[in-house]
Amino acid sequence: MSLYKLKNSSSIRPIGVLVVFCLMFFSQVISQTKPLQNKQTLENKKKKLNDEINEINSLLNETKVGKKTSLNQLVAINTKITIREELINTIVAEIHQLNREIKQNEKGIAKLKENLEKLKSDYARMIYFAQRNQDSYSRLVFIFASGDFNQAYMRLKYFQQYSQFRKQQAAEIINAQTLLLVKINELKDKRHEKNVLLGNEEEERGTLTKEKQDQEIVLTELQKKEKDLKEELDKKKRDAENLQIAIKKLIMEEIKRKAEEAAKAEAETNAAKKTTNKKTNKTKDLKDIKKITPVIPELSEEAVELSNDFANNRGKLPWPVTKGYICEEYGEHEHPAIKGFMMFNNGIEICSSMGSQARAVFEGEVTAISISPTGGKLVIIRHGEYLSVYSNLGDISVKTGEKVSLKQNIGTVLHNEDEGKSSMNLQIWKGQKTMDPAQWLLGAK
Repeated sequence: MSLYKLKNSSSIRPIGVLVVFCLMFFSQVISQTKPLQNKQTLENKKKKLNDEINEINSLLNETKVGKKTSLNQLVAINTKITIREELINTIVAEIHQLNREIKQNEKGIAKLKENLEKLKSDYARMIYFAQRNQDSYSRLVFIFASGDFNQAYMRLKYFQQYSQFRKQQAAEIINAQTLLLVKINELKDKRHEKNVLLGNEEEERGTLTKEKQDQEIVLTELQKKEKDLKEELDKKKRDAENLQIAIKKLIMEEIKRKAEEAAKAEAETNAAKKTTNKKTNKTKDLKDIKKITPVIPELSEEAVELSNDFANNRGKLPWPVTKGYICEEYGEHEHPAIKGFMMFNNGIEICSSMGSQARAVFEGEVTAISISPTGGKLVIIRHGEYLSVYSNLGDISVKTGEKVSLKQNIGTVLHNEDEGKSSMNLQIWKGQKTMDPAQWLLGAK
């Protein structure tokens, strides 16, 4: 009777414990998949932000070579402060993520210990029972006391399965102990990683405080000469307006040229159709009438294709320089040093290092090259119904009518000796309407 009792209770309980243990183990694995992905995303973002800060520091060193405190220094510092704050927020997010993982690990370890104790307890009872019933004679008596052959076979199989289960139970205890040790080591690593991040956060906050002090110094210097600065900005504003007039004029000429090409192509198509109709009437008795395909301008076909490609690449286009940052945004915005002084840009200004090459953001055709009213030169490239405009360039390495490929160099970015600044202006037009280029460039928004 005691053997049947054990079969109905003790043997079932270890199996239940094993099932719970396995479910708990797999839930641990599954629950950790998403946090690991989030952690990798945060690590990638942190690396990207650090690279951007290093890039701005490099450009800022060039700016400091200038003879006077410049607006570009303030813009660079402002941009760096914004990125630094985002970096700190990313580190804080990493710390929060680690805190969640640490709590999850602690709960997992507590659960593992609890289940390990159950496994050990059940295994101890199994060993105790085996020692009490290790007499082979009593086993044989139990088997031979069976009512029939099937019952004797089932009792024999029970002894065999019970012995096998004891071995599996011992192996599960070893596995549970190994997993517990792994989890404890993981917890130690995460706590160490958290301490490193806390140190990084403190260091970044210290750097941020110093950068804000630098910002205040530069801002104070610029505000001391506010009158001169306003006069300079008014001139730049007029130059920018003249630039927009010049660009719009070139774009209108391009639109007119395209319209004339389309009208000419349509006239040729209509003429071809009339000729075809006359020939058809004259040769209507012939069995085979030669069909004439309407003439479609090659440029129009290409324009549709490029338009579709360009439109589908919003937020994916490469930057027009290999390294740089946006130092003036699109549209109307307040001047960073003079309160209430509003500025307007039909594109974005991108600051880069001295000697940088400007490159095409997409494949297309150079439709115009001109001298810019603000100094330097400008290049317009058509991408179907879209146009990209690159101004404040020095030497130009393309010519009108040339087909350019993605990332092809089109000229050098102009350098301002007084400000120690190299920058270019990028605009994107669709017909006569301007668009925010930052929304088209990869990682700009």
